[in-house]
Amino acid sequence: MSFLIQRRKTVPIRLGSVTVGGNAPVSVQSMTNTSTQDVAATVAQIQRLAAAGCEIVRVAVPDMEAAEALGPIRSQITLPLIADIHFDYRLAVAAARAGADGLRINPGNIGSDRKVRAVVDCAREFGLAIRIGVNAGSLEKDLLRRYGEASAEAMVESALGQIERLRAMDFHDIKVSIKASDVSRTVAAYRMLSEKTDRPLHVGVTEAGGRIAGVVKSALGIGMLLAEGIGDTLRVSLTRDPVEEVRTGYEILRALGIRQRGPEIISCPTCGRCSIDLFEVAEAVEQALAEKTVPIKVAIMGCAVNGPGEAREADVGVAGSQGRGVLFKKGKVVRTVAQEDMVTALLEEIAAMEQEVGNGAKR
Repeated sequence: MSFLIQRRKTVPIRLGSVTVGGNAPVSVQSMTNTSTQDVAATVAQIQRLAAAGCEIVRVAVPDMEAAEALGPIRSQITLPLIADIHFDYRLAVAAARAGADGLRINPGNIGSDRKVRAVVDCAREFGLAIRIGVNAGSLEKDLLRRYGEASAEAMVESALGQIERLRAMDFHDIKVSIKASDVSRTVAAYRMLSEKTDRPLHVGVTEAGGRIAGVVKSALGIGMLLAEGIGDTLRVSLTRDPVEEVRTGYEILRALGIRQRGPEIISCPTCGRCSIDLFEVAEAVEQALAEKTVPIKVAIMGCAVNGPGEAREADVGVAGSQGRGVLFKKGKVVRTVAQEDMVTALLEEIAAMEQEVGNGAKR
């Protein structure tokens, strides 16, 4: 079942091998937090992101050394590579020439029309799309003076003005983001913008915070927008390992019934009946399944009496009891194992199910 009522219609663009907008699936993005100049570290992190399901990756380009590193990075990865540029148009031009698949700029801080046109001409030459990234924290000064603050209305005016600026240069492969660090202003801005443009929208709450605050704010902001059909790509911004951003993004999509990737783990919050270390069991299973792609539902329950019944919709699961664990499938007990063998037994059963799925696909 999906919360989604109707996906907003947008004009599709291409970022390397990935289509964004139109009828394409909502894609999950992230951004590296390595020094881009460190090619080996950046490539290693991008490969970890790809294994977690990331579909588009962005890297910071603060100087010419970083721009020149994009070529060696691009040759070692499969994900579309987006160069994040601020202030210096020459870095955008160098990134495009080095092999970036797309550019993220804020035309408002790039400078004069001459400089913006140089970026646009280079993007056109190499067939790259440009994301206009409007952030509440870096709004144009004239808009701040007129509105008195970085309001949703001011952000939307900034985005529309920059869209028209690029269109006046006959450039149309545009994606837009319009983010603030609070949920209400972000959602209000995207709602207004979605009514005024057919450009694909990249959604997210910027500077959302660490694991708890960041996940909650992102799930609320991104989730509300996606449920209203707004959003063609997303990034969960966390002060964490970016792999966690990707996993959280897919969980948001899964919760809304929009996309499914990998196992869904359901587990009880524990209570006085729980006689095993369910936290440790759940953590071990989550880590073991982190890079699996088969969409099965896995239950980890703390009570052998209620576990199989409460989790009867799960494809497979375990429930703990005094010194033992019950392995069950679709609510029916398969066998009993020693408590210390619960995780191993569950993972072996999941591997067997994956094998069955794979054999079915081959046939």
